[in-house]
Amino acid sequence: MRLSADRRTLIVLSFALVVVTLGYGIVIPVFPFVIERLGGSGRDMGILVALAALTELLFAPIWGSISDRVGRKRILMVGIAGYGLSLLGMGLARRMWVLIATRALSGVLTAATMPTAMAYVGDSTSDEERGGGIGSLGAASGLGIILGPGVGGWLGGTSLSLPFFAGAALALVALGLILVLLPESLPKANGAPSAAAKPAAKPKRRALSNLRRVFTGLAGFPLLLLFVASLGLANFEAVFSFYAAVKFGYGPERVGTILVVIGVVTTVGKGLLTGPVTKRWGDSVVVTGSMIAGAVCYLVLLAAYDYVTVLLATGLFILSKTVLRPALLSLISKRSSRGLGASMGVGNTVVSLGRVIGPIWAGFAFDLDPRYPYLSGAVVLFVGFVLSLLGASVRPTRGRLRI
Repeated sequence: MRLSADRRTLIVLSFALVVVTLGYGIVIPVFPFVIERLGGSGRDMGILVALAALTELLFAPIWGSISDRVGRKRILMVGIAGYGLSLLGMGLARRMWVLIATRALSGVLTAATMPTAMAYVGDSTSDEERGGGIGSLGAASGLGIILGPGVGGWLGGTSLSLPFFAGAALALVALGLILVLLPESLPKANGAPSAAAKPAAKPKRRALSNLRRVFTGLAGFPLLLLFVASLGLANFEAVFSFYAAVKFGYGPERVGTILVVIGVVTTVGKGLLTGPVTKRWGDSVVVTGSMIAGAVCYLVLLAAYDYVTVLLATGLFILSKTVLRPALLSLISKRSSRGLGASMGVGNTVVSLGRVIGPIWAGFAFDLDPRYPYLSGAVVLFVGFVLSLLGASVRPTRGRLRI
């Protein structure tokens, strides 16, 4: 059966995103063992994890703007090619600074992929089909995140460098498909900037005013909670694979399996729990409950003593956090009387900042004692629990907070 041009385009873009997210997941189970081989520590693990969030925060908007001027296809190719080369560099690294440098390069270039792919779908689909196209890309990313750790753990059991080389090979395949099968979607990619690339007519003063309204208005309090939640949860995300390797002596295969369980529980939980739970109890109650549940589950994780209890404790922790960020983002949207786009943009920035600061702290804390990242994560989420209780007394007064 012959595929239509639109269908072929969507398949190529989805494959490219699967490759990128699969590659991200592939390397996570082997990072602790590569770091140990290179003489690194928990601090280096935290830096490697934080670099992914930092580069996404800084460079994704830049790449999106560049693609408006030079075309989507070129930027996609730059992102995929640079990603493959950086994976190759990480696989060949024999010094800690080389691993960190290539990881930073990977983040800078990979940040071009998602926003450009989304923009490509926006260029090439009708209003009616756009939601389905973007949803397909999101599903492709989720598939890569779920499968990546399992594949990486399995390959890492044979050779610590093999997951990096496998990811680089897949990137080469994706690059070839983009080159051969993907047409340029931006009509004026080789000429003058398109309308999408033209600067907004609103002055910067208006944008700053919108941001000020976001922080001082009713959305400001849930934005604070969102930062606290992201900071607390990052303690788990940053050092879990290192923790499992050091405390329990797990190899890449078991670490990868646990990370697959995390991906499955996260995906299923978001799909099945978020809507019914927030509808039944409301966003504020869900946030409060998730904060205290996450703090308690951190302590449960510390009490786990074998593979089965680690899996159970990890699953409980992931369930406790699954609905937290969606509920907070929903709360922010409901409290944003004006400037909803600005509020959502600030929300994404706040999450990224938590994912930068949290892993760096967790890495340093891990070097002091492997338990400290989880203990400090429990403390941070407990603070979030207390703040969310205080938020129950917040009421609107002319668009501002009063407690």
